[in-house]
Order: sequence, then structure tokens, then C-alpha cells
Amino acid sequence: MEFRTWEPVYEAILDDFGYPRDGDERARDRFVDLLGDAETYDPDDLGLDGATVAVAGAGPSLEAEAGRAADADVVLAASTATDRLRAEGVAVDCMVTDLDKNADTGRDLTTDGTPVVVHAHGDNIPALETHGPAYDSEFVVPTTQAAPAPPVRNYGGFTDGDRAAFLADHFGADSLVFPGWDFDDPSVTEEKARKLRWAERLLSWLEQRRGERFDVLDGRRDAIEPVGGD
Repeated sequence: MEFRTWEPVYEAILDDFGYPRDGDERARDRFVDLLGDAETYDPDDLGLDGATVAVAGAGPSLEAEAGRAADADVVLAASTATDRLRAEGVAVDCMVTDLDKNADTGRDLTTDGTPVVVHAHGDNIPALETHGPAYDSEFVVPTTQAAPAPPVRNYGGFTDGDRAAFLADHFGADSLVFPGWDFDDPSVTEEKARKLRWAERLLSWLEQRRGERFDVLDGRRDAIEPVGGD
């Protein structure tokens, strides 16, 4: 995903939620400052190219579908899905987070040599400043949803889960499976429900770009509003 392709979709997300673009840019720039000259992780080393990749969400169905993650070549887990999969005995190859929940898990993973995709956005600068220095940067993949500023990259996506899917796509995954995704989870807040609707739209866009059909969207496609990206 090139930023010029992502940018119109990003602008639509900002408009929908009323998020200020300069907030994301400030967070990105602060992340760049915090990283300094430190070496960061190259996602090429995850072995995504040609792989079947499980993109694990943190929905209520995750434990029941943990076997689908275990059967994949590479497991990318969104936020707390990491802890829950590990509790089921499923190894996680990479965590994707914006540090809003289980930041200590990410810290421990980087210490143990497991990469963590850490996302900077408009309202998590305090979390970046609090938790970022405790992460081993050699196992951090720094990302933004604004224009990239090395070493902070933008592979596309908005929520932790769909950003994991865009990451897998960017690095050549052959196929994607989606354990633990529940778009209609009644337990989430209204804002989270809106984010899930965007995640659904973004996955629909991604599957069209890939020429693949994600089973997580089966029975839902006709009602999904196109994002308008190329």
C-alpha cells in the first residue's frame, strides 16, 4: 500500500470521526523523536511472503476459532488477542497495537524477540512516551496512519486488526484468515462499533485489491459501503 493510494481513504476516516490530521502527524513526529537513531524491525523477517496468515481479532469468537490461527503459517494478533491466543497455546508471531490496552504484553514480547507493530495516532502520544522507551526497538515496527516519516511507516489500515491485514498484504501473504472477528459484537461501545464498520469496509477494499474473498465477509458484502479507494 502506497500512501498516495491510502490517503483518500484516510481522509474519509478523518472526516467521518472528526479526527484532526495534525494530531496524527504530531504523534508520528513524536514517535520519530522517541526512536531516534535506534534500529527497528524489518517486517520482511516475519516470513509473510507466500504464507497463509492468521489475522486474529479480539472478538468473543476468538477462543472457539483459535485452531484456525494455530493452522496458519504466521499469526498476527490485534492487541488483547495476543494474550488470549497464548492462553490457548497458540504462538503469536507478531502483535499489532496502539498501546491502548495491554502495553505490558508488547513490552515483554519485544524483550523476548517477538516483533510488535506499534501505532502512533492523535490521542496516544502519552502512551508512546510512557511505554515506547520500555520496548526493545529492534523488535518494534513503528507505524502511522498519516504520511510516513522514516522509520515510522504506513502500510494501510485503521484499527489494529485491519492494519494487521494490510501489513500481511504489503509483505506478500498468499492468503488471509480471520479468527476472532465479530463485526456485530453487541458488547462494544458505539465508537468501537463505528470502527468495526470501518474495519469491515477496509477489508472489503483489501480483498478486492487482492482478488481474494475473505470468509469473514461472507454474507455481508452486499451491505458494505465501498471506501472509494483505488
